[in-house]
Amino acid sequence: MGSSFIAGNGLWSQRQEEAGAKLVSRIQELELRQVRISWGDQHGILRGKTLEIGAFMSALSDGKDFQTATLIFDTTNNPAVPPFEAHGFGDDRLTGLPDGVLVPDPTTFRVLPWADKTGWVLAEMYYRNGERVPFDTRGVLQQQLAKLDDEGYTYTTGAELEFYITRLVDPKLSFADSGWPPAAPTVTALSHGYQYLTENRGDEADAILSVLRDNIVALGLPLATVEDEWGPGQVELSFDPLPGIETADNVLLIRSAVKQICRRHGYHATFMSRPAFPNIVSSGWHLHQSLGTADKANIFPGENGNLLSDTAVHFMGGLLEHARASSVLTTPTINGYKRYIANSFAPDRIAWAEENRGAMIRISGARGDGSTHLENRIGDPAANPYLYLASQLISGRDGIARQLDPGPSADEAYTADVPLIPATLEDAVRHFEGSDLMRRELGDAVVNYVTTLKKKEISRFNATVTDWEQREYFEVF
Repeated sequence: MGSSFIAGNGLWSQRQEEAGAKLVSRIQELELRQVRISWGDQHGILRGKTLEIGAFMSALSDGKDFQTATLIFDTTNNPAVPPFEAHGFGDDRLTGLPDGVLVPDPTTFRVLPWADKTGWVLAEMYYRNGERVPFDTRGVLQQQLAKLDDEGYTYTTGAELEFYITRLVDPKLSFADSGWPPAAPTVTALSHGYQYLTENRGDEADAILSVLRDNIVALGLPLATVEDEWGPGQVELSFDPLPGIETADNVLLIRSAVKQICRRHGYHATFMSRPAFPNIVSSGWHLHQSLGTADKANIFPGENGNLLSDTAVHFMGGLLEHARASSVLTTPTINGYKRYIANSFAPDRIAWAEENRGAMIRISGARGDGSTHLENRIGDPAANPYLYLASQLISGRDGIARQLDPGPSADEAYTADVPLIPATLEDAVRHFEGSDLMRRELGDAVVNYVTTLKKKEISRFNATVTDWEQREYFEVF
């Protein structure tokens, strides 16, 4: 690409260099109007800029300036630290919130089928001296994948994402409703619930589900199934397994695509785990995962009548051992902890079992089945996908290194005598903040950063008078 910020700092691999060169001619052939350059922030929400074609061509060489101020926001863009004093996160380079640089990854380029002649590409955040911003969560996962590679393993994951589609009644776009955060839109149900996986319910929602399906397939994403879930208007999308970072990249795009497409057609989609409506069933994000080697794609199936290999057993032991410490990364919202209810198809304690959807870790497969793998059912569908997958590698790698024993299976998953999953985000933050493993693997700066963001969110929640409190105390006292 010649002398440039990207080439001068060696920020692209050979594969990215080749993809970047091809992308220049492809964009010209496609006659695109614009390209969105997107970055996945600390919450797994896409931020970025829309560039004219000439500006995007320049970004392929020099990156695109971008505000590091976005790093200090909690979930509603409230600063978690005083602006311009962001060195409190532990990285002096962030002091004063200087401009950063978004460096596009040309291997992620796609054409958005719902936006006229519009391209899209993922980017990574760097400081202007060419150093990676440590709070770029894609980089956090890349570091874990590199460590796993050094240990001789590959990582394969598949995602099952649950969410709700509702009919948009009032988007609440008045200035009075545009607060911090803004008023939630008024919606109504897409369909009745509690007819799990029925064809009729699925057909009732087909008008929007078919649009979602066609656009997701047009993006080139490995969609496997579109399913009518248990709740009213609840949907599950499942995706074929992919290596390395690809599932995380895809989930970032899928969630944003679903919300954009639904909104364009008069619907509102939410990946909030437990919306505040009657007759709601919580949504989750089930992560299927396995390790491989250079010689074998999946080394988790056992041999000689064993269900799992020793490597899989120890990896699972690590997931269980560090489930509380990693909970902030798998379930980063206050609302997500309201999902952990006994007998609800969501786990409430740290247990594993064979083909048991009540356990946190479900072994999917059977003895002699070459596709046998682990399914972690703990995830909040709003989780940052890079941090979710990174938490699994941090925990599983430690389990392998220490040959951790996961203990006996919990055949009755909701009565097993094992530790409970943290009941609140506040509890989860304590475990995360105090974890030696998380600090060793992520570094103090990243642990302190995530902790600060979450404590700000918790403090705002604790300062809010809820409807429950108003009903409970206002009249009786």
